[in-house]
Amino acid sequence: MELIVECYSSYTYAQEPRAFVWRGRRHVVQAVERAWRAPEGPHFSVRTEEGDCFELAYDEAEDVWSVQAIQTKTHSKEDQR
Repeated sequence: MELIVECYSSYTYAQEPRAFVWRGRRHVVQAVERAWRAPEGPHFSVRTEEGDCFELAYDEAEDVWSVQAIQTKTHSKEDQR
């Protein structure tokens, strides 16, 4: 299953996620609740327009995004790359 992340990028890539497609559904990010940098790259805790919460992470070395559902109506703590 493919994860596609649409993000704002200015002086660097992946400064702020704006939306992502996961499990065939587009999720629009309403708010970035928290952003931090791990050794592998940027991480974001986001809330979608539907009120669901996810953690998005970008692995710079692998050039791949991952998502973890934190609190949703339809998913519970499942990882997907």
